Amino acid sequence: MTHTPLFAHSLEGAPTDRWQTLEEHSRNVAELAEKFAAGFDSGEWARAAGWLHDLGKMSPRFQKYLAEQNELDTADYDVSVSGRVNHSSAGAAFAEEHFKTSGKLLAYLIAGHHAGLTDYYENTAGNGSLRARLEEGRENLREISAAVAELRKLMVGGELKPPKFVKKENCHLWLRMVFSCLTDADFLDTERFMNSSQAEQRGGFESLTVIKQRLDAALEKMSGAAGVVNGERRKVLAACRVAALRKPGLFTLTVPTGGGKTLSATAFALDHALRHGQRRVIYVIPYTSIIEQTAKVLSDICGPDNVVEHHSNIAEERQTLRSQLASENWDAPLIVTTNVQFFESLYASKPGRCRKLHNLADSVIILDEAQLLPPQWLKFCARAIDELVRNYGATVMLSTATQPALPLTAREIIADPPALFTALKRTTIHWPPVLTERKSWDDVATQLAQQRQALCIVNTRRDALELHEKIRAASPAAVHLSASMCGVHRSRIIGEIKEKLRTGEPLTVVSTQLVECGVDVDFPVVYRAFAGLDSIEQAAGRCNREGKLPDGSVYVFMPPRPAPRGLLRKSEDTLIELLADKNFDRESPARFAKYFRLFYGRVDDADSEALFKELIPDPLTMNFAFRHVAEKFKLIDDAYQPVLVRYDADSEDLIRRLERAGPNRELMRKLQRHASRRRVS
Repeated sequence: MTHTPLFAHSLEGAPTDRWQTLEEHSRNVAELAEKFAAGFDSGEWARAAGWLHDLGKMSPRFQKYLAEQNELDTADYDVSVSGRVNHSSAGAAFAEEHFKTSGKLLAYLIAGHHAGLTDYYENTAGNGSLRARLEEGRENLREISAAVAELRKLMVGGELKPPKFVKKENCHLWLRMVFSCLTDADFLDTERFMNSSQAEQRGGFESLTVIKQRLDAALEKMSGAAGVVNGERRKVLAACRVAALRKPGLFTLTVPTGGGKTLSATAFALDHALRHGQRRVIYVIPYTSIIEQTAKVLSDICGPDNVVEHHSNIAEERQTLRSQLASENWDAPLIVTTNVQFFESLYASKPGRCRKLHNLADSVIILDEAQLLPPQWLKFCARAIDELVRNYGATVMLSTATQPALPLTAREIIADPPALFTALKRTTIHWPPVLTERKSWDDVATQLAQQRQALCIVNTRRDALELHEKIRAASPAAVHLSASMCGVHRSRIIGEIKEKLRTGEPLTVVSTQLVECGVDVDFPVVYRAFAGLDSIEQAAGRCNREGKLPDGSVYVFMPPRPAPRGLLRKSEDTLIELLADKNFDRESPARFAKYFRLFYGRVDDADSEALFKELIPDPLTMNFAFRHVAEKFKLIDDAYQPVLVRYDADSEDLIRRLERAGPNRELMRKLQRHASRRRVS
């Protein structure tokens, strides 16, 4: 860049000859970002952003700031410095000036590499808008005009062309992907210089080949298990093995609950990735409340050091420094995460959320229980899935017993899903004879009291508490399970439930919907408050799961009051309308497609569609609203906020530390296991 010794980073207590020069850092970031972006034909964009991202550090004010921070003589600097110096806007202004139209796109990336992608106009971003940053950047450029003269000569050409697949509708995601390459490269090179011991802890995972060998060995041991259910599970696994040979793309795996989806889907993912040169497997699960079981199954088989969990409910004992570091950018062979972390990252603006996005390219992504994607955000999620498959070399599998009617074209892995559902039918669903007659909780409690072991799933936390109170008076074996419990409490209760089921002890569980997906329990009898068809089917999957009984019984009842207004009420009303149709076949595999089409038709997504249009600006202006969209796109209702629970001695100790010393990243991470979500007024 220039022959003047300019620095990007200093080391406390070290002489300047050990500091990192700006030229070295810029070159390292440019080369690493280019490598990350090469897989989706965007290397030259990432390289240019890497060279320019810290251009503002050429400023005498920044160089004086570094000297002052290290208590060095600053007499040679004829400038004043007050606080930190903005070093991002100069590179953004240079990009806009030098690269013309493409320069404005680069400017979003460069200006946001610390503070995040922003809106062009002020909107919610205030003075952080790109327009304001560019104005500031032009002033900063004038300060260093002589220093950047050499750089202008090196920057050959005045335009960059996006890859052919980039259109106005998907430019926003492509920019985030390039932004991911820049921010990850910047962080990794800075860490390598500033904290080399931590940088050395990155990586070290076993290869996908070794992980596949571990899984194959475990599946081989299970292959001899007797019984009809295990026989059908082997057929599902075989179908996944065959499907893994197909070209990358979008797949569906439609298998009844208890059909062995978790391990079969993982076998598909590993076989497919190795065959097609894909780099990692990402397992996406709807809720933090059910993620532990899947993560434990995969860790026990594939090795705990090879499974990186990235979610808010992870137990401290399941994390190492290596896995914590890998959760920052998903640079690991096997990731287990949540819908919230996955999809909100794809529409995020902050570097911390976006940093991992480039590692979604050339990956195999399993979306477990895909029917739980929020219907009001369904098109947002579907567009992201489609983009990853079409343009970033990803393979996506939608795995569920109740496939939603997504606006996507996919290949089904199971040759004959209806035959599989018939073969794995282990329960009889007893529907309420009259949909207008509601039962009291006393009536439901009386029926449950007649069962030695039973599970009752209701629609709300309030319903669960009321019914549990009715049962507890007569049965000491009554157990309450709810998402209002903190993660530690919930895990303990689920463990106790499984143990009582194993030993055959008397047990009555009253639960909210959290038990319907991903919680591997097997009750002889299940009661389900009337709800959507998918919820009732998932509840049935907790009954006679292993096929040990000739037939399990699932009793659907009309609870004392309708589901609360909103999506739960819409799903309930949808099923009532279907059941009123004499031609509706309650056993047909086509019932789910019909149900979801009708249900989605009741959901108003006008607001989300209007929001998405803010990501499709006029091609001539390219005035995006990255930050505004990121603030609005939330898969979980903001009306629910985390509340710390004084559950045990560990939670008491952590809360006292918070009260005494205030929040810090490590403490807040530990506290997540001791928090529940409560509605706030």
